[in-house]
Amino acid sequence: MPIDSLVPAAEYALLVVVPVYDHEHAIAEVVAGIRAAGLPCLLVDDGSHADCAAVLAGLARQPGVGLLRLQHNQGKGGAMLAGFSEAARLGYTHVLQIDADGQHDTAELGRFAALSRERADAVICGIPAYDETVPKIRLYGRYGTHVWVWINTLSLHLRDSMCGFRVYPLAPVLQVMAEETIGRRMDFDTEILVRLYWREVPVHHLATPVTYPKDGVSHFDVWRDNLRISGMHARLFGGMLRRAPRLLRRRLRGQP
Repeated sequence: MPIDSLVPAAEYALLVVVPVYDHEHAIAEVVAGIRAAGLPCLLVDDGSHADCAAVLAGLARQPGVGLLRLQHNQGKGGAMLAGFSEAARLGYTHVLQIDADGQHDTAELGRFAALSRERADAVICGIPAYDETVPKIRLYGRYGTHVWVWINTLSLHLRDSMCGFRVYPLAPVLQVMAEETIGRRMDFDTEILVRLYWREVPVHHLATPVTYPKDGVSHFDVWRDNLRISGMHARLFGGMLRRAPRLLRRRLRGQP
């Protein structure tokens, strides 16, 4: 049954969106885990090459699996923004984002979906519980972003803004998309979470295992993406300064 024929419930309807760029060796297992969890999913082909595109076309013939193709590679953020728009067009109210490279445990999908249904107004944000496969440079490098996020929110509440395993309530995301410019590559995960926090969208956290597969494909460009992330932090810092009085009032009211 194609994803377009699914009729979501009016009050709460969750769609898994997976941004995919040349992950032909891992994506079938990810989709199998999503289907085992009983969730519909949308694969966003972010301009993949022919081998991956063919794999995605085959997966999209399975019940409950949809495929949205982007003609040119737009980056993880661009793929997710396109996925949000398509989810809204299909009538979904929430989007569960999970990476295509097999880092995230699809057995965790039920926990994320259950908490999201319980707290439908909130972002459910994964907190990575790494095993020994994590590259130390990636593990320790995250702390630079953690510190900047704490500065740009004037709060320690956002414990990890870089994990790509999370659930979004779609309505506030669409508002951010309509009113602000969001990073379209590896700066996306952090920027959208901070901007949603600024709008007082609640954020709840779930610890979740993260594994780096030996044959995993990473599209993180050390120089370009770190430069983009630095520019994103600078933009957010300017936004924080304008919002500082309101953010400080939140602290005084005891809000996270």
